[in-house]
Amino acid sequence: MPAFIEKRSIRYPFYGLIGITVVLLIVLCYYNWVLSLVGLFLIIPPLYYMIVIESSQRKEMEEYISTLSYRVKRVGEEALMEMPIGIMLINDDYFIEWTNPFLSSYFDEDTLIGKSLYEIADSLIPLIKQEVGTEIITLHERKFRVILKSEEKLLYFFDVTEQKEIEKMYHDERTVIAIIFLDNYDELTQGMDDQMRGSINNLVTSTLNKWAQDNGIFLKRISSERFIAVFNEAILQLLEKGKFTVLDDVREMTSKQNISFTLSIGVGAGTPSLPELGVLAQSSLDLALGRGGDQVAIKHPNGKVKFFGGKTNPVEKRTRVRARVISHALKDLITASDKVIIMGHKNPDMDSIGSSIGIYKVAQMNQKDAYIVLNFQEMDGAVQRLMEEIRHQEQLFSRFIGPEEALEISTEKTLLVIVDTHKPALVIEERLLNRIDNVVVIDHHRRGEEFIENPVLVYMEPYASSTAELVTEFLEYQPKRGKIEMIEATALLAGIVVDTKSFTLRTGARTFDAASYLRGQGADTILVQKFLKESVNTYIKRAKLIESVAFYRDGIAIAKGEENELHDQVLLAQAADTLLTMDGVAASFVIAKRNEGLIGISARSLGNVNVQVIMEKLQGGGHLTNAATQMTGISITEAERQLKIAIEDYFEGGKKE
Repeated sequence: MPAFIEKRSIRYPFYGLIGITVVLLIVLCYYNWVLSLVGLFLIIPPLYYMIVIESSQRKEMEEYISTLSYRVKRVGEEALMEMPIGIMLINDDYFIEWTNPFLSSYFDEDTLIGKSLYEIADSLIPLIKQEVGTEIITLHERKFRVILKSEEKLLYFFDVTEQKEIEKMYHDERTVIAIIFLDNYDELTQGMDDQMRGSINNLVTSTLNKWAQDNGIFLKRISSERFIAVFNEAILQLLEKGKFTVLDDVREMTSKQNISFTLSIGVGAGTPSLPELGVLAQSSLDLALGRGGDQVAIKHPNGKVKFFGGKTNPVEKRTRVRARVISHALKDLITASDKVIIMGHKNPDMDSIGSSIGIYKVAQMNQKDAYIVLNFQEMDGAVQRLMEEIRHQEQLFSRFIGPEEALEISTEKTLLVIVDTHKPALVIEERLLNRIDNVVVIDHHRRGEEFIENPVLVYMEPYASSTAELVTEFLEYQPKRGKIEMIEATALLAGIVVDTKSFTLRTGARTFDAASYLRGQGADTILVQKFLKESVNTYIKRAKLIESVAFYRDGIAIAKGEENELHDQVLLAQAADTLLTMDGVAASFVIAKRNEGLIGISARSLGNVNVQVIMEKLQGGGHLTNAATQMTGISITEAERQLKIAIEDYFEGGKKE
């Protein structure tokens, strides 16, 4: 602030002092008028000087304010017209009323005044209609941060093109770490001589090196079956766009040598921390292997996972050594617990119930109490018939308990065994997972993104036909205390029969070994057929579903039920299986209402289409050839629309989760 403005603060005390002096002179005049007159003459000059100064200051103040107002107005006009920020005024009909020269320079028009936003910048319309405060849009290949003042119909445009380019450069150049694993290296090279093994190694290494060189990737072999690759996110985007064709290249090159190697790749991305990238890469590889191998899993710190590949059926590569080791580890966990609680998935099928009974038998062989959690209101016809048969076996039937009773009897030393699922949201009672610390997971499904946290033992084999097959192998390595009852062996065999469609799908040599063992223990095949019988009404309902079939793409068949008709999940699965047996069908999808507010979709394929990936897009899962999902709060028509989007995304846009 100028000094003369500050001096004005002494004016009022001076006036006060003059007033007091005049009063004193008047009082003095009463006693001595001569002295009073002298004093008056002495005070007149300062008073005159003060008045002149005050007048001068007032004139200077007026001139200063006038000059300042002019300068502020001039600067405002200069800023408005020359400042590197775009300004636009519009009316209620989205016509431009005024823009500053900076914004006009980005358009090819002579003037923007009177133009409609629909004509020159229609991307602004949604922002204005929704009254979004700020948004980044692209205009004439430049990126602008637009700030909207809706009351004034005013928009500010900040050019952030260079900023966004720097951000993109930063993201593109972030490091990515990938671990490449040869799925079946040990199994395929075990019987080879050194010359053949060296030839295969050279073929695989040269194929991978060429892929790395073509894409600018650093690749290093760190063991006979493991490579590590380092690249950046720009290269990762190109690999995603090409859907990681190296998977097909390695498989095709080695198949010419009558040996089919497959790769699994775990990728860690999305963070600058190298240790975290390594953890993400290993976690992604575990996920890819848990889903059957021959695929790529890309994991980001936010937990999102993308999958590519997975086009081939998993090749059976389990060994009895692994089954024996897991069986002994399970035995140790059971003997260290006070009791065992066994739980499958919601709406249990024969595989879930059969494998639960098998684990109950394992616990019984180790002289521990075991209980099977079952919701008696959620059973399909086959499971109901099995439970009716079990009801005659009082000792076994008494071991089936409800979720609430399971919560009551659980303790800190209780062992919880989850069978036929690995997703927390699918178990019968999720509260048991939160209460019991010691959890074992035994499953044959491909591993999904959602997984039970911190299990003490995991046995997931996507190469197995069923969880009942895995549990049957456990029985062979347990203490031989007591005989396996006929109904127990039959329940396990029924689980295998259902999941293999009577030994026609996903059946390996170990499947027949397990079935043979169960048959030797007294499993009744006639009783299995009795469990799996269906009523005439069920057959008619399935035929009605099949009648509605329509082809969406070549080989993709979609059938759907009526909006007002309820179907159980088994019926949907049977309809999908039946469609798959028909000529020209490579993949089948059946959509129907399960109950009020719940839509079920069952999917099947012959292997050329990965229905697991499609169902995962709809929050479901399963196997490459056998998958399903459940959707809530939508109609069958909407479910069909979302299914078609997922199918299109699978065929056109890559396989993401």
